[in-house]
Amino acid sequence: MGTIRLELFATLDLVAQAPGGPEEDPTGFPFGGWQAPLMHELTGAQVQAAYEGTDALLLGRRTYDIFAAYWPHQEGGQDDSIATLFNRVPKYVASRGTPDLSWNGATHLGPDLASAIGEIRNRHEDIKVVGSLNLVQTLVREKLFDRIDLWLYPIVLGVGKKVFDGGAVPTNLELLAPPEATDNGVTYLQYGRLDGTPQTGDMSAERQ
Repeated sequence: MGTIRLELFATLDLVAQAPGGPEEDPTGFPFGGWQAPLMHELTGAQVQAAYEGTDALLLGRRTYDIFAAYWPHQEGGQDDSIATLFNRVPKYVASRGTPDLSWNGATHLGPDLASAIGEIRNRHEDIKVVGSLNLVQTLVREKLFDRIDLWLYPIVLGVGKKVFDGGAVPTNLELLAPPEATDNGVTYLQYGRLDGTPQTGDMSAERQ
């Protein structure tokens, strides 16, 4: 059974909209490309390591369109290793529309997302969800994920689409490895999903 991993870049207030550039998701959002000034050599190494072993991508329509227009032209350049990986592995696109599937290995998922995810898990070992906030929120709401790899950046934007906007459900997570931080304040956190829901208690009772 394969693992669904959510790869997310977010601010301290968990805004994850358009980290890579102004053109990613500009509607009502003035901070597109907020990640670029905070990129760090260690962050790049963390991201590179996180993608090792990936044998499929699961993408929302907007992220797929951006990737399909960019990555096929990047092999041999600065991002050759990621480009080669993304161009080689199967890409599964969750969309209510009709995406252009001309990128090698792209497949449009059917309307029954849960069944499609089950089939993908049976077919692959390490499935990455990159960006794709609307899809991420659906996977979180339906608990159709296994891991969250979260890079937290030391800025607060106050506006923009957030990782857990709209419909997140109570979920237990466990920290899978010690947090890693760069000297400019970017923190890398790796969480695994656990069964059950969060419990409550009385702090005053605990102190007795």
